Amino acid sequence: MPRKPPVVFPQEQRLLSELGERLRLARKRRKLSNTVVAQRAGVSRTTVYKVEAGDPGATLGTYVRVLAVLGLEDDLKLLAADDRIGRKLQDLALEPPPRPKRKRTPSPPDSDGEESA
Repeated sequence: MPRKPPVVFPQEQRLLSELGERLRLARKRRKLSNTVVAQRAGVSRTTVYKVEAGDPGATLGTYVRVLAVLGLEDDLKLLAADDRIGRKLQDLALEPPPRPKRKRTPSPPDSDGEESA
């Protein structure tokens, strides 16, 4: 039974296509052919074409190997490095909950009726 293609939303497809285009340009700047990149990455030429086309079926491991062949693997350290939303959520969880305000009731007068001196 053939595998189902992954469901990819338009914004995600745009990101994959842009990444693929940047990888293609990086390969061309280095004057490397698809065949050479495929051999060094241990994948087929078709897989390199898929990566450069932003095919969502290409595995993350393949992207990592292609980045390594191009000398760009350190760029992976930048992915999700600044998790602003996660930090805000964590900070909110660390804040103590607001304490309820207590109502002050006046103290009852002495039952003797005498004033204390």
